[in-house]
Amino acid sequence: MSLKDAAIYLDDISYEKNNHSILSNITGMIPKGKITTLVGPSGAGKTSLLKLCNGLTSPTSGKIYINNKRIESYHPPSLRRHVGLALQQATMIYGTVRKNLALPLTLQNKQLPDNQAEELLKLVGLDAKLLSRHVNDLSGGQRQKLSIARTLINQPDILLLDEITSSLDPISVKEIEELIDMINKKYRTTIVWITHDLEQARKMGDDVWVMMQGQLIESGPITLLDNPKTDTVKQFLKGRA
Repeated sequence: MSLKDAAIYLDDISYEKNNHSILSNITGMIPKGKITTLVGPSGAGKTSLLKLCNGLTSPTSGKIYINNKRIESYHPPSLRRHVGLALQQATMIYGTVRKNLALPLTLQNKQLPDNQAEELLKLVGLDAKLLSRHVNDLSGGQRQKLSIARTLINQPDILLLDEITSSLDPISVKEIEELIDMINKKYRTTIVWITHDLEQARKMGDDVWVMMQGQLIESGPITLLDNPKTDTVKQFLKGRA
């Protein structure tokens, strides 16, 4: 795959925090328009990697390219319009569904039209009647869908997902998986999805990165989970079987 096919390209990325190495010498590509799942044990640096790609933190060394442009060349609000991020805990501000949905536009001093608000909720499988409801009255699955809808307001090219189904019931997990699959296929949105669930990784991913101890150990088509090259990854997968 050439650089022009990469939504995200990491060139020898390292990241340290408080003199502690979090990520070491990571080089790899996330292909455009596909779902890449990130797997690995806790503490592997997966969340830190997503935050680097969203510009929430900066690498200690190395270069990051978003759609063939150095990440530093993006104005931060512009970068976050290109690269959306949804986290495990769908953080909400106090108030209604509408207030939370409109937040990205509110921060840009823009209004969210009623028809767009209703269309966004419909897109993620939520009833428009929920717009006036307080977010504290939503279920976990509804909050996660709202979080994704809010991220989609900016129509990002790339969507970063961090364990977004780990605390949900099986029905909500299935609904979120179907939603992400639809977003990927309908809009050709590039998805990078951290998951601890290897079956979910296999089912949802076109490609996979296996990270351990701050390093990218293996990456490639999702089939590598069934035929890893390194003993380290074999042991990790065996332990999760």
